[in-house]
Amino acid sequence: MKTVFNIILAACVVGLLYLCYESIMGPIQFNKEKDAREEQIKARLIDIRKAQVEYRSLHGGRYTDSFDSLITFVKTAKLPFIKKEGVLSDDQLEAGMTEEKAMAMISKAKRTNNWKEVQAAGLMNFKRDTIWVAMVDTIYGRGYNADSLRYVPFGNGATFEMAIKEDSTKSGAKFYLFEAKTPYTAYLTGLNKQELDALIDMQTKLERFPGLKVGDIEVPNNNAGNWE
Repeated sequence: MKTVFNIILAACVVGLLYLCYESIMGPIQFNKEKDAREEQIKARLIDIRKAQVEYRSLHGGRYTDSFDSLITFVKTAKLPFIKKEGVLSDDQLEAGMTEEKAMAMISKAKRTNNWKEVQAAGLMNFKRDTIWVAMVDTIYGRGYNADSLRYVPFGNGATFEMAIKEDSTKSGAKFYLFEAKTPYTAYLTGLNKQELDALIDMQTKLERFPGLKVGDIEVPNNNAGNWE
C-alpha cells in the first residue's frame, strides 16, 4: 500500500513539475516562434510598401488597392536613374550656377550646336543623363519573385489585406493613404491557442490592430509599420 502511495505521489510531483514547466516555457516558446514568423511578415510588408511608394511616384500620387496591378507594376515598371558626371565648383556655385541652369545651358548648346557659352562657364565635362532601369532589379534585386507580394508567410495561402483612401486637407489639397495588413490569426495558426487568444485580447483592449500592418487609411503615418 505504501508503495502504491509513493508511486501516486511521484506521479503527482511529475505532473506538477510538467505543469510548472509548461506555464514557464509555453509563453517563451510561443513568443520565440511568433517573433521568427513576424520577421518574414515584416519583410513582406516592407516590400509591399516599397512597391506602393514607387507606384505612387509614377501615378500622380495615387496608390493601388489591387495586388494584380501592383505586381504587374513591379514586374514591368522602369524607374528613372540620373547618371552624373562632373560637379559644380565652389566658384560656379557662388556665381549663381545651379544644376538646372547648367543643364538648360547644355540643352541649348545641343540644339544650336554652339558650345561657346558652355565652354566659357566651365561645363564641358558636366553631364546629367536619365537612364530608365527595371524597377524589380533596382528596388528588390535580380531574381525577386514579385508574385509573392500578395501572400502572407506561414499563412497557408492567405493574402494580405490592402486598402487605399483619398482624402483632403482643410485647404482642399488632396492626398492619398494606403495600408496593408494581416491579422495574427492568418500567420500564427498552429501555435498555442491560449497564448494567441490572450495576445489578440490584449491588442484589442489597447485598441490596436491585432496583427501586423504598414500604413493607415484613417490616420496619416507616413506608411509606418505598427512595429516601427
